[in-house]
Amino acid sequence: MMRGWPYLALACAFCLVTAPAFAGNTAPAKASSAASKAARARDKARLGFQRDLVSVLAPSADAQPLLGAALLARPLSNQPENNSFHALIGRAAMAADADAAVNWVRLADCDAKADACPNPAALEQLQTQAADNAAVWLLKLAEDTRNMKADAAREDLAKAAAAKLYDDYTGASLKALASSVGVLPPPAATFDPAHAAGAVGMQTVLVYGIASSQPQPGLQVTAKLCENAGDDASIKTDCLKLGKTLEWGSSPLSRSLGLHLREVLSDDPARQEDAKRARLSLIWQVQSFSALLARAPDDKALAQHLLALARNGGTEMSLLLAALRDNGIPTDPPADWKPH
Repeated sequence: MMRGWPYLALACAFCLVTAPAFAGNTAPAKASSAASKAARARDKARLGFQRDLVSVLAPSADAQPLLGAALLARPLSNQPENNSFHALIGRAAMAADADAAVNWVRLADCDAKADACPNPAALEQLQTQAADNAAVWLLKLAEDTRNMKADAAREDLAKAAAAKLYDDYTGASLKALASSVGVLPPPAATFDPAHAAGAVGMQTVLVYGIASSQPQPGLQVTAKLCENAGDDASIKTDCLKLGKTLEWGSSPLSRSLGLHLREVLSDDPARQEDAKRARLSLIWQVQSFSALLARAPDDKALAQHLLALARNGGTEMSLLLAALRDNGIPTDPPADWKPH
């Protein structure tokens, strides 16, 4: 029994999912025929702007603008081959300054119909390039579990537990997108004049929406493996060690799993209770950040600040906490607060 993990995972998932990318979000408003026509026109203009950004960024030889171009191209359909997600992320991976963040995104350059996801070459390279990142080994753990390689999955868990950090590179993708989205001024047709933040509000929603589709490791698979350890003390030890790393991980989801593992596996009631309180604060932080993001289209200063935070880099979790702090929002909820 996972004792609340699915609910917490869903709560944390709202962090970036609340801002969908424009590509694929083409359902018009239904308030009236005129509103529907205006919404369709904006959607078309936004997609055109996204394509133009890709075209401007594509000639670069550096990894970060190519990563930004690839992320912008990924949701687009009917892209020219040279400006496709596949071509751009492949070039980014070959750039002299390419790092693990590029290969992490390259995991999505795969053929799901051929059961070839995540990208095998990217996953293999990450095991060397980012061997101290628990996220890499949890991704491999999920793959080995899916392929019924129990011994390999157990080894993956041990490597994840021995890793120094957890990073799913959402922060790096946000930085690449936020640094790329300003290379062209957005046309007036791309944003709704009824929203006060105008162009910068549209850019903020675009950046955070696309970043929400970052490849994710199998955290629920890991949770099940740890909770089904039974009397295997070695698995429990590795899971508790991994949990400490996850608690300081790059994303709300990784932190939530780390706290969950402490709550259900620790033998110390005080540590269990502390983990439960910290999980409640995490849900508060995620929901508070989601509320900030929802305000961005109508608050120009806030939208500009969220873009600036993304350009500064860091992790998804550090960005979230900085946004709350800078807007005077406490990181712990009121005493009587309940998640919604």
